[in-house]
Amino acid sequence: MAIAAAWIPPETERERLRAVEQFGDATKASSEQFDQIIRVAKLMFNVPMSSISMIDDSHQQFASVDGFPDVPIPRDQTMCQVTIARAYREPERPIYVVEDATSISDFACLPGVGGDDGVRFYAGHPLYGPGGHPVGVFCIYDSVPRTLDASQLAAFAELASWAQRELEQSAELERAAEVQRELLPSQVAEIPGYKVAALCVPAFSVGGDFYDHYATERGTYFTLVDVMGKGMGAAILTASLRAAIRGSTRVLEAVPNTDLDTVLRVVSEQLADDFTRTGSFATAFHARLDATSNIVEYVDAGHGLAFVRQQDGTMTDLATDDLPLGVGTDWNIETVALEPGAMLVACSDGLLDIVTDNSERSDLAGLISRYDTPAGVVAAVRMWVRDTISIDDVTIIAIRREPA
Repeated sequence: MAIAAAWIPPETERERLRAVEQFGDATKASSEQFDQIIRVAKLMFNVPMSSISMIDDSHQQFASVDGFPDVPIPRDQTMCQVTIARAYREPERPIYVVEDATSISDFACLPGVGGDDGVRFYAGHPLYGPGGHPVGVFCIYDSVPRTLDASQLAAFAELASWAQRELEQSAELERAAEVQRELLPSQVAEIPGYKVAALCVPAFSVGGDFYDHYATERGTYFTLVDVMGKGMGAAILTASLRAAIRGSTRVLEAVPNTDLDTVLRVVSEQLADDFTRTGSFATAFHARLDATSNIVEYVDAGHGLAFVRQQDGTMTDLATDDLPLGVGTDWNIETVALEPGAMLVACSDGLLDIVTDNSERSDLAGLISRYDTPAGVVAAVRMWVRDTISIDDVTIIAIRREPA
């Protein structure tokens, strides 16, 4: 139904909807915090219902709701549409209070209003997105008429400010997660005679793992790094490491007699202060494949989770005793030949945690040995991650020489 008080000029509404779209799925990142806010609201105001929602062009979509079903409601059947419109007309009075919805003709006929347990009282506060546009609403509801005094209005505004901060933080996390996803290789490395597959699943919105692969004149490089910690702090250091390793590799390619260990030493020196100030370190598996000789040169900096699966299913552990970046200063170069059908697999310890009971590398190697293709092992990891609650990032990269 058309409610005059809910009208928004078309151009303003188009700009508002663009602001809604920019949040994307950001509200999912703060769902637990939103749940906490509405629980506090119910207790503080002694109401049976509360919600935090986003208002798009056609529906009210709940980020968190308590007291009635969590299903989208057509926008024209909500009181929140008026709260959104009032944010433009009366920005100095953002809280919209309806003491008894059954006494207002525009609301009395809405589904869910009136009756024994229906909505009578409503209070809503807009939540703002880019450009200051109202994109959502924080609400409380009651099944009996009531009012809010000055102190209650102030408390309601404080809770709305809390919801606003969480919304902005979740949007920032979603944008950071999108940037981090874009920094992963956009396509699988094309190497004649080889197949490659990889996967990176952060435990939270952003993570401390990354993988990389790129071709140069000296071969194809593969890198897997796991920064100590999780979340935004680890993600920042991860971005620095990715740029440092990739940049140093490409620069040192032009220097004669430069090997993989030199790259890690240069990177370690570049980021030594960062590791020290943050009290962090990173494990790394950095390798170069020469597809002509089928030889892989690699450096294992405290990583210890790389294997070669032979065509017959037997496994070779490539772990070394070298120390992580931020701890060690010297690394050894190792080599391994990939026979026809052999597959090199490197993964982060997040995978070790979700598929083994005792964090035994041999158990993980046994699971990997069941799969003879990169696509197969990556699909299995994706399934394991989906079926397990993981508290750590999970990353894997697999390179297989095709059988003769």
